[in-house]
Amino acid sequence: MQLTIKEVEHVAKLAQLKLTDQEKEKFTKQLSSILDYVKQLDEVDTKNIKPINQIIGLRNITRKDEINKKETEKLLQCAPNVEERYIKIPSVF
Repeated sequence: MQLTIKEVEHVAKLAQLKLTDQEKEKFTKQLSSILDYVKQLDEVDTKNIKPINQIIGLRNITRKDEINKKETEKLLQCAPNVEERYIKIPSVF
């Protein structure tokens, strides 16, 4: 797919880029070759291919969210101002 300089100027305007005439020529060729490659990918038959969201087999490792009372007590002892087991801070507003 061959882009025109006018189309490259439009893309540059959307991206808020100021391009020189030399850059417009360069990007016209480069963006056209990128679109040609993407067009080749569109021609690949992917009907029987399952969608994937991750390719290297990693999984989310989670742990049960549990309260550690010993750690809570240590934290409350370090706080400068505690009220009913809550850390009291100055008002923000």
